[in-house]
Amino acid sequence: MIEVKDLKKSFYPPAGELQVLKGIDFEIKAGEIVGVIGASGVGKSTMLHILGALDRPTAGKVLYEGKDIFSFDDYSLASFRNVSVGFVFQFHHLLPEFTALENVMMPGLILRSQKSEVMRQEIYEKAEKLLDELGLYGRKDHRPGQLSGGEQQRVAVARALILEPKIVFADEPTGNLDTHTGEDLFSLFLNLNEQKRLTFVIATHNESLSRKCHRILEMVDGRIK
Repeated sequence: MIEVKDLKKSFYPPAGELQVLKGIDFEIKAGEIVGVIGASGVGKSTMLHILGALDRPTAGKVLYEGKDIFSFDDYSLASFRNVSVGFVFQFHHLLPEFTALENVMMPGLILRSQKSEVMRQEIYEKAEKLLDELGLYGRKDHRPGQLSGGEQQRVAVARALILEPKIVFADEPTGNLDTHTGEDLFSLFLNLNEQKRLTFVIATHNESLSRKCHRILEMVDGRIK
């Protein structure tokens, strides 16, 4: 599904070049749950941001089903990012002035802003169904500030799924949750993988949760160990 070839990423602060990714090669198969572990600062988040097309690499290629996504122009890359991948962050990044349902609908409304009211109704119904599947139907009209941390993260998961991506990237998704809630969220990922054949790439410091992944990639100093 994904092939990463000699991926490199540098930043250029006033002090000089900072190499974060130093040549990474690996593959991800459809239907896998891949855990990415490593100490803080080794490049886990940077790598996920590039794989999710939120940032561009300094060098190297990311091939999705054989297509080099960074050969796309900005418009095509944005379209790919919006439709083909989902992203779940450590901090939920929900819009506080909107309800849970509206937050979940948002990617669909943005993508289809020029479409008809019929399409809007379809997005509404799909968002309701997702929240129901994630056990949040009764909380759909609550704003983020009225939800627990675990509920907010489930809303963020539903938002990531609204456009039916093939793969979901999760960057420390349990890092802001207590142990029990984090385990529940991870179980949700496992169920989604089993039921919908969703592919997951999950960066985590939690070793016990990472062991539940199908495969683990360990990062050390900007490389895959």
